[in-house]
Amino acid sequence: MMERLHPVLPFLRWFPMSREGSRDDIIAGITVALVLLPQGMAYAQLAGLPVVYGLYASFIPVMIASMWGSSSQLHTGPVAMLSLMSAAAIIPFASPGSASFIELSIMLALMVGVLRLALGLFKLGAIVNLLSSPVVVGFTNAAALIIGLSQLSKIIGVPFPRSDFYLADLWRVVQQIGETHWPTLMFALVAFLLINGIKRVSSKLPGVLIAVLATTAGSTLIGFEHKSTVGIEQIQDVRTVETIESYNQTEMRIKALTALIAERSREAARLEQEGGMEAIKRAAELSASVRLFQYELDQSRSQNNARRIDLHAIRLEGSPIPDGPMLLFAKGQVPEGLARDGRVWHFVETRDGTVTLSSGGAVVGEIPKGLPQFAVPEVHWDLILALLPAAIVMALIGFMEATSISKAIATTTGERINAGKELVGQGLANIVGSFFSSYTVSGSFSRSAVAAKTGAKTGLFAVISALAVMVFLLFFTSYLYSLPQAVLAVIVMMAVFGLIRVAPLVHAWKVDRGGAIVGIVTFLATLLMAPAIANGILLGIVLTVLLYLIKSMRPRAEIVARKPDGTLGGIKAHNLAPVSETVVPVRFDGSLTFSTVAYFEDIVLEAIAEFPKTRVILIIGSGINEIDASGEEKINEVAKQLRDAGIGLYFSGLKHQVMSVLEKTGIVEKLGRDHFFPNKEFALKELLERYEGASEPQNK
Repeated sequence: MMERLHPVLPFLRWFPMSREGSRDDIIAGITVALVLLPQGMAYAQLAGLPVVYGLYASFIPVMIASMWGSSSQLHTGPVAMLSLMSAAAIIPFASPGSASFIELSIMLALMVGVLRLALGLFKLGAIVNLLSSPVVVGFTNAAALIIGLSQLSKIIGVPFPRSDFYLADLWRVVQQIGETHWPTLMFALVAFLLINGIKRVSSKLPGVLIAVLATTAGSTLIGFEHKSTVGIEQIQDVRTVETIESYNQTEMRIKALTALIAERSREAARLEQEGGMEAIKRAAELSASVRLFQYELDQSRSQNNARRIDLHAIRLEGSPIPDGPMLLFAKGQVPEGLARDGRVWHFVETRDGTVTLSSGGAVVGEIPKGLPQFAVPEVHWDLILALLPAAIVMALIGFMEATSISKAIATTTGERINAGKELVGQGLANIVGSFFSSYTVSGSFSRSAVAAKTGAKTGLFAVISALAVMVFLLFFTSYLYSLPQAVLAVIVMMAVFGLIRVAPLVHAWKVDRGGAIVGIVTFLATLLMAPAIANGILLGIVLTVLLYLIKSMRPRAEIVARKPDGTLGGIKAHNLAPVSETVVPVRFDGSLTFSTVAYFEDIVLEAIAEFPKTRVILIIGSGINEIDASGEEKINEVAKQLRDAGIGLYFSGLKHQVMSVLEKTGIVEKLGRDHFFPNKEFALKELLERYEGASEPQNK
């Protein structure tokens, strides 16, 4: 009875559990949770979200994926690649961390989940084969570099202005190296040394968690953050005040433009659907105005990015006033006779007429306590089509990651992996997760490897890790308030730089130069198109398909002759003497379909041109797996042309499915059954005896 329910409730296969197996799963679950907690927070920041959303994504989706997935050791949750892709897809429509940005992140998770579930239910997992190995490696290498280097600003404590061109943004960060906040950099170095050192001492110790706890304790002890909110009137430096006011005015305009563009885009879409001359005309006018507003929006964002960098470079000194607010002057400009507070302040943000300054570094801050509440995701219908390409790529990339991880682990466990079920599990995890404030999740290689290494037997280990996150959300979030953001940046960097692999591209260059070039182009395109990295892999897919079509249009085909060992090989490839001047064997290793028939004809005509005394063309067709109407028609056409020229067309080794088509269409009877041989050796023997020295071929 239980087995009948397995297709619907796959987690029932975990039962009955042995005491030893349950103990192993509990240990593995707790161990994975120690990695999951810091990774979840770090990847949420990478996705442009408050850290708590990484914890939400580490709760419900983890349990759903383990219960309805196929692999017992696969751990699902926040991952670096999809976190970056999620942020990149949504940034054009909302500011990172804003309420609308969070809504769109959750909606994108729902879209990815629906796509994966559909792929699983309709057994369309094979579509992932469009992602060739060089394309995946090129994309992964570029994405890892983008993800890792995007954390540089947090490690040195400077702003990372976001625009539509990642490399320009990164260059702005590099230009700010002189403004490095040294305590922030020190925390990053300490975290790196701790994680690396503990890993060398014992791989069983949770180095990431130890680094998080140690740096949080250190940050708390020294008061690392030290923020202060002041009014603009307290700042006595004219240049700083002017820049802040310009920044505020432009920020208000940015918000207004964003709302206006969204409103007019929705109205234009509605009018286009409504139809009618007037409606279409009005929709065109709205679309034109949207383009103008979009240009203004891009310019405004660029101006405020520059202002933010200028503001961060400004250093202020405070002067406490008895019975009054503290005054702030440009560094070194405090008037004689006024006291100094002994701190150097820098700009953090401005909001509602106030300015937040800091004399320390950036920390995680307050993490909301409690579990995510059930809520139906807010669907922005006007953005569905705009986000669909990114959702499709994320669905494919996530599925590819999950299945490759599952299969890699299965080689050691012997477990049979069902890709369709894994797609269903991943799809359900994202769909259900979106109702509990989760952004897009997928299978994690690092956490799955930890689970396999610590002896996880069933998906119960993932449920245990999710319950550990639940306990943390309920009771311990306040303890990580002082965690330096630089530490989370180090965790991300160390995770993604391990994904960079050059050797596969070098190997691909030796095996398939065309494929390797496509992989390199994908790498460069992904870097240049960032932050819209989905476009990079889409280009790689298009180039892969085009390369495949070009190759399939010109399959391997050559005139063959005897090699010294008696086997047949290409005349040109092996510099061989021809079998005969009158009997010319041609090997054709490709399907005879509409895309290859022209090449088939060219090869036959080329053979005749090279051997003017040809009396027989023998097509060695053991490599022909398929024939369509175009192929059948071309054989008939070529046979007639050769017959008119006094040349016979023969075939050997045709497969059953090809021979059946030729028999059904009458080609066999038309050419003559004696023109078809079961194998090449028998064909050559018969034809050489029949035609060698003969003046006329025996054609029908």
